[in-house]
Amino acid sequence: MTSSLVIHQFPLLADNYAYLVHEPASGLTLAIDPPLGGPVLEAAAARNWRISYILNTHHHPDHVGGNAEIAAATGCTVIGPAGEAADIPCLNTAVAGGEVFFSGPAQARVIATPGHTRGHISWWFPAAHALFCGDTLFSLGCGRLFEGTPQQMWDSLQRLRNLPDSTRVFCAHEYTRANAAFALAVDPGNPALHTRKRQVDELRNQDLPTIPARLGDEKRTNPFLRADDPALAAQLGADFAGKDGVAVFTALRRRKDLFRA
Repeated sequence: MTSSLVIHQFPLLADNYAYLVHEPASGLTLAIDPPLGGPVLEAAAARNWRISYILNTHHHPDHVGGNAEIAAATGCTVIGPAGEAADIPCLNTAVAGGEVFFSGPAQARVIATPGHTRGHISWWFPAAHALFCGDTLFSLGCGRLFEGTPQQMWDSLQRLRNLPDSTRVFCAHEYTRANAAFALAVDPGNPALHTRKRQVDELRNQDLPTIPARLGDEKRTNPFLRADDPALAAQLGADFAGKDGVAVFTALRRRKDLFRA
């Protein structure tokens, strides 16, 4: 199926991206993780779109900060993770992994991706090859473990890694340049990563977004998606020989938390 979905991406706050997803035939418009209300409403109005739903991935304020204002202005339905229902403003529908919403080119599937927070979810639009993964997967990185465990996050990343290479990764932040510096520090022998770094620098030098990223590229260059790759473990040192994915992921995440370029 060829998707007719229109995705409008725009920056908000210091480094967030806000997203509006519109299906022209039905008029369905979705706001995904709105950090603020006013700018998101203005972006929708400029396109003559009326927001029908808000889809949240997790409860952090820079992802739900616009819920109340948008819901009051539009009467839209707010859908978010059941595991964080008490912390999602104006939540109408609580969901868990495996549920499916909407139909046709706008069909969206919920993927459970805890780790960054206890109940984090991601939204996958198969026809559009579009993944809205909040703060679980970033281009060349992943989210910090504020509430979940390394095992949970590694399991979540593997679920996302199983999606098609053609998937466009619409994460919530422009962190790619900083993530590239860390990735090269732990995976310096990866030629594909060096190519990605040059591409990222070219885009950011022109103040252009690096998002969406292509999942196939992430599978080859994002160290957090390669924690079970013996070639990456070997570059981390002899202590990691034979270690499983979660052990290598745990070490990578700890190093990233302390990393200074």
